[in-house]
Amino acid sequence: MPLKLKVGKSSHPLLWNVARFLLVLVLMGAAFGGIIFGIYYYRYRNVVQERLAKGPLFASVAQIYAAPQDVRPGQQLSADSIAASLRKAGYNSNTQLGSYQLRGDDILIKPGPQSYLATDGATIHTSGGQVQSVTAENGAALAGYKLEPQLITALSEDKNRVKRRLVTYNQIPPHMVQAVTAIEDRRFFEHGGVNYVRLIKCAVQDTLSRRMNCGGSTLTQQLAKNFFLSPEKTISRKIAELMITYQLESRFSKQQIFEMYANEINIGQRGSYAVNGFGEAAQAYFGKDLRQLNLDECALIAGLIQNPNRRNPYRHPDRATERRNVVLDSMVETGSITAAEAERAKAEPLHLAPPNIDASEAPYFVDLVHDQIVQRLGDSDTARSGSLRIYTSLDPDLQRAASEAVEVGMRNVDELVRKHHKKGDTSNITYPQVALVALNPHTGQILALVGGRNYGVSQLDHATAERPTGSIFKPFVYATAYNSSLEGTAVEGGSVFTALTKINDDPQDFGTNGQSYTPGNFERGEYPGMVTAATAIEHSLNIATISLAQMVGYNNVATLAHSAGIVNAKATPSMAIGTYSATPIDMAGAYTVFANGGVHLKPWLLASVRNPNGDIVADFAPEAKQVLDPRVAYLTQSLMEGVIARGTASGVRKHGFLAPAAGKTGTSHDAWFAGYSSNLLCIIWVGNDDYTDVKLQGADAAAPIWAEFMNRAIRLPQYSDMKNFTPPEGVQTLSINRATNMPVDESCSSDSFNAAFLVGTAPQGTCSRMGEDTQALGDRLLNGANLNPGNGNVSPGTPLNNGMPNPAGAIPANRNNPQPVPINNQPAPSEPVKHRNPFQKLFGLGKDKDKQPPPPPPQ
Repeated sequence: MPLKLKVGKSSHPLLWNVARFLLVLVLMGAAFGGIIFGIYYYRYRNVVQERLAKGPLFASVAQIYAAPQDVRPGQQLSADSIAASLRKAGYNSNTQLGSYQLRGDDILIKPGPQSYLATDGATIHTSGGQVQSVTAENGAALAGYKLEPQLITALSEDKNRVKRRLVTYNQIPPHMVQAVTAIEDRRFFEHGGVNYVRLIKCAVQDTLSRRMNCGGSTLTQQLAKNFFLSPEKTISRKIAELMITYQLESRFSKQQIFEMYANEINIGQRGSYAVNGFGEAAQAYFGKDLRQLNLDECALIAGLIQNPNRRNPYRHPDRATERRNVVLDSMVETGSITAAEAERAKAEPLHLAPPNIDASEAPYFVDLVHDQIVQRLGDSDTARSGSLRIYTSLDPDLQRAASEAVEVGMRNVDELVRKHHKKGDTSNITYPQVALVALNPHTGQILALVGGRNYGVSQLDHATAERPTGSIFKPFVYATAYNSSLEGTAVEGGSVFTALTKINDDPQDFGTNGQSYTPGNFERGEYPGMVTAATAIEHSLNIATISLAQMVGYNNVATLAHSAGIVNAKATPSMAIGTYSATPIDMAGAYTVFANGGVHLKPWLLASVRNPNGDIVADFAPEAKQVLDPRVAYLTQSLMEGVIARGTASGVRKHGFLAPAAGKTGTSHDAWFAGYSSNLLCIIWVGNDDYTDVKLQGADAAAPIWAEFMNRAIRLPQYSDMKNFTPPEGVQTLSINRATNMPVDESCSSDSFNAAFLVGTAPQGTCSRMGEDTQALGDRLLNGANLNPGNGNVSPGTPLNNGMPNPAGAIPANRNNPQPVPINNQPAPSEPVKHRNPFQKLFGLGKDKDKQPPPPPPQ
């Protein structure tokens, strides 16, 4: 009889009920989870859609470009170095911008339609690392050729001071992709956006530790978090991160996701800017385009993704190197590189770019560019965005020299400051700030600008801050005196002004209206009595300079100063020694009057603004104005050559700068130096932010920085040809015997110096045959026209020997029209300088009639 078994719900009713209940719970949980997932999914789908609807994930920001580099025959440049410069500018990788071909020692260059330059190509012929000649496409010989401007940096995206250089996936080196995935997400190209094994592992770890510290996120999850979410670590934020990850994976390819990640990820801090993206990191840490990175450099950047501040290679090179090597080992494990390649990369030191951000990105300069773009083109958002290409005046090589010179020079300044304090008392030391402005003296182009000693610490641009100018103002007093000579006007004593004119340096009261003003020299009791003008400026004598300003008229000095851009100068005695304020940029522009044949050039830094297609949005023309006769400019310059040769600035020669130069030290509460060569003008300012006395002379604090900068500049090909200054027609240079202040002859040539004179005003005779023909003296006094060869009058619109017109508003070199001219359409100062006729000059008549009450002292 067969055995029958009955198995049913009646045999184990409790077990069946439990199973059924659990099944219902699972189904309900799944349904509830599905509903929650759907709600979150569609909620964050809308978040992603709204973000994408606003436009590109990364805003296009304005790019700042340097000035084009001039290539001229004779420069020390090879074809390979020119090619490297063009590659860095984007040639060949972007043929719309331009292309080049290397043909041995020659390089053929062809700008594209998007180039800043004209599309005319040229061939540069080199040999032995030197440019031999430049030939146009039509075979014509060229004096030089301009290369495509280099990208300096981009404006920050917003007020949070974020910088990035956008790259495409194809511009990312394969080693960069391999390094990042090896250390951050090995299965990135395989998973669907979430690595569930790592996710569960991290969930368990965080639960046990009761902390949310586990880094189990994939690259897509990191992108979702950084783009759309706040940084706090909570369960709800983690859920949101997953939802956005699914959205990104469904919308974009892996290559697109990696490209977004490569542009978004933060790689540390540089100065006051956040470095975001691999493109910006390559420039910040290595000074390279991303495409030029080596294996070890790619591994270093990949290693900085986790905790970039802790592994900052400038502050913690050992940590950065250790992490780089971990990345290289990970790449071996994933098969991206061989063990031998990894070992070679590990042996490489950290080839970091110089840590001085000023040297590579000129941040003070860039901030000034942004400010001017806002002024000229509109609001800040317009200036930052729109993919504008902003072409500027900056020379990156000279900017690097300026930053390095400031860094070296300020170490010396700090040491001087410490010496002024008591030994051991260094707790309350105020270390000074600094500014450097370098111009092309013949164009007004700002070639380099340093606005402070550390941009990361302080973004205040001292190059644009007004400070009392001190003695670098004094040359304008001497120029005014020379101008009076050109007008046929005698100074006190009945003769025209020359470098040998005697000026009273005795203590005296220059006060007015019952208020006393008795200035002293920097060194009390220095050079009392009558001194020559050359001695007075060489040794920066205050009393003598104010005496001269009084003789030629304070109003006339102020008029010249205003025309040269020193607009705060007032016609008071203290003006002569620089008590009124100007910015270092203003003073750089003012000194172009002496360096550029009497033409004032307003310093400029904006050349052109273009759109991405190369079309012009705005061009900016320099402003030039003739304010002095070229002879007056040269004569004043000659006095400043003496300052460097024999006076307060002679220390620049001890610092090794030996090229022809003119300059003037300045010391008030601040330290200044203004100086220039035939092709480069530079202003240095050193002072305290709190306006306390820096207690350092310009000769000790500012002039050494100037010399350091000029020594670096002259080693650059574009500034190596510093030449002697060439006198204009109507000026002669004589060797003067120091003891007699007479021209030298064979018997007295050992102790002498060179001085420049207007033709007809040099002393007659020689040091061994002192004396002068009285008829010659009478002729020179009675015939002021002899001082102006060819009539010498300079009227508006008259071309001078430098080819530039004399615009309306120039100070006239015309003895028949000595009245001050209007400045900026404002009336000239009301006190004209009255002149006696030649007979009055000769016999001393009319002096009392000419006296004017002195103006009040400065407030």
